[in-house]
Amino acid sequence: MPPVTRANDQAPMNTEQKAKITLYWLNKSRSQRILWLLEELKVDYELKTYHRGSDMLAPKELKEIHPLGKSPVVSVEAEGMSKPLMLAESGLIVEYLVEHFGPWLAPKRYMEGKEAQIGGENEEWLRYRYYMHYAEGSLMVLMVVGLIVNNIKTSPVPFFIRPITNRIAGSIESMFLAPNFKTHFDFLESQIATSPNSGDYLCGRELTGADILMSFPLVAARGRAGLTKEAYPKLWSYVDKLEAQDGYKKAIQKIIDVEGTFESTL
Repeated sequence: MPPVTRANDQAPMNTEQKAKITLYWLNKSRSQRILWLLEELKVDYELKTYHRGSDMLAPKELKEIHPLGKSPVVSVEAEGMSKPLMLAESGLIVEYLVEHFGPWLAPKRYMEGKEAQIGGENEEWLRYRYYMHYAEGSLMVLMVVGLIVNNIKTSPVPFFIRPITNRIAGSIESMFLAPNFKTHFDFLESQIATSPNSGDYLCGRELTGADILMSFPLVAARGRAGLTKEAYPKLWSYVDKLEAQDGYKKAIQKIIDVEGTFESTL
């Protein structure tokens, strides 16, 4: 098999090099989108599952895999390596796996005749790079704050303290979360509406690694962050399209086969 190239402006991928990939998966976590990516890449991989404790935190065993004890973590072993390569952080994992095993999941970088020139990048690639950072650096930050606020509202406290905790949570929701979610969802709705080449995805006509990264916060947002079909029809349809992908559904079925059940988020 000849080397697979991402485009004329990218280095060839060595498709003959065999690799052993292991995903350290945690229930109700961002690791599910890495499982989707592996299914999308159609590579062989090993799945090792971990479960949150009653405190909803990751188990201490994950610290044996990576010092931070978080998930996802992926290990990659290949011929010529002295030790496994341990990858943490969703964005890095997606970038690395796409570069080596799925170049079709990244848009071509440069416009024809503008290779390596400043400003010569395609809009599709610029969006791709942007959303690789936006997913965790902007949108997930709000989702985590929203989760903390929800925990404040639902945590068991004495009845005479409940009005205080509800008032604090309500103020954070109304003054910070609601306006910020609206800003982001308005932005994403417009991004779908102006997708390059009239595409259905954030970066154009084809699914990319960035769409896979964006799936977790957006699926969660439909349940608790004000993302509704009525207010954001294009964004809602986009999430429907992500959930309809074969790789997405295979990843869910994989967990059901292994665990017996699947829940996407906390």
